[in-house]
Amino acid sequence: MGARQLHLNLFLHDTGHHEASWRLPESDPHANLSLAAHQHLARVAEAARFDSLFLADSPAMFGSPERRPSARLEPTVLLAALAATTEHIGLIATASTSYNEPFNLARRLASVDHLSGGRAGWNIVTTAGDAAARNFGLEGQPLHKTRYERASEFLEVATALWDSWADDAIVADKSAGVHAVGDRIRPISHVGPHFAVEGPLNLARPPQGHPLLVQAGSSEDGKEFAARWAEAIFTAQPTLAESQAFYADIKRRVTSAGRNPDQVLVLPGIVPILGETEAEARELEAELDRLIAPEYAVAQLAQLLRVPPSSLSLDSELPDDLPSEDSIEGAKSRYTLVVEWARRDRLTVRELIGKLGGGRGHRTVVGTPVQVADTIQHYFENGAADGFNIMPAVLPSGLEAFASSVVPVLQERGLFRREYSGVTLRDHYGLGRPDRVAS
Repeated sequence: MGARQLHLNLFLHDTGHHEASWRLPESDPHANLSLAAHQHLARVAEAARFDSLFLADSPAMFGSPERRPSARLEPTVLLAALAATTEHIGLIATASTSYNEPFNLARRLASVDHLSGGRAGWNIVTTAGDAAARNFGLEGQPLHKTRYERASEFLEVATALWDSWADDAIVADKSAGVHAVGDRIRPISHVGPHFAVEGPLNLARPPQGHPLLVQAGSSEDGKEFAARWAEAIFTAQPTLAESQAFYADIKRRVTSAGRNPDQVLVLPGIVPILGETEAEARELEAELDRLIAPEYAVAQLAQLLRVPPSSLSLDSELPDDLPSEDSIEGAKSRYTLVVEWARRDRLTVRELIGKLGGGRGHRTVVGTPVQVADTIQHYFENGAADGFNIMPAVLPSGLEAFASSVVPVLQERGLFRREYSGVTLRDHYGLGRPDRVAS
């Protein structure tokens, strides 16, 4: 068995993850709606042998359209287009279990898996926020616990639908006039608290059996859900110690759930800001931070913290009387991360919005390619990560710089592949193909 290899996923985000990236002279402020822009990024990541790329999504407006690109193409539609212009890289779409139905979503994801030859993944989210709820006829978001209960049943139904066709159901026997063997296709006849679905799916079992299952919540409910269902976990951890603690906790929970912890990969987000020298990289970071609009950033922070913007003073620390974590029903893990980070480092509101503007709580690493590679290697070899969710501050230049300068260092150190050795996304991640569950 060869040496352990790290995994790299590209997190696509219009002009980059820094909220002011679109204001740089070289940025295309319309990249969020451009197929050509997404195709270019996918090809760069594939040429660098990334395992996968990932599209975030929300069934509500993302941020404020007055301040940065906020329109989002529907991710499964976009990934179907990218499947036609790539050959190897995995394609992961975010989709909500709170505002979809299992049959429709299972069909869309299976379709991308078929069209891509087995390269689809699903980032499972439960979706926080009243704005999304109001788009679906609700007055406010369902309770945190209720959203995760629905999500668990949603996964039971979706996986049963993917398994409703045997792998050998289609025989295409022209001489006998039999295209598929009927008793190898079955209804699922699911009736539960949230869903009643007869099945079967009107699409053959996906090439991967199931699209790769990814999860990104870090609350207690989120981690328990991940321990049962997730095969890869995207997480935001701003320090090495927090990454190590999260990594150990997830692996323990997965083991307790009766699963193999080596078959559940933890990929923290990392925002690389690169320069030929450290000083050059820090100047780019400073330029981006100078372009943050404070009034917008304060409004966004106030929304996360559930406080009026007037209660946040730019040059003061966070107020003492913030809501308790137990009272938070949406984005609970992100709320906890931000508050604990601000309290621990005694950050002013101005300092906090600068850090959040670059990576929204993910670790930002500023420096030369070797320095960034050193950080990645240290996390990987010290119980903090199985790989990384790469979040370039600026796109496409940040990805191009990472691909041309950091990836070769990782390859020279024997930490990352030089060529793809498999075909499917599960192959890239070293994960097995799930057996079909017997009826």
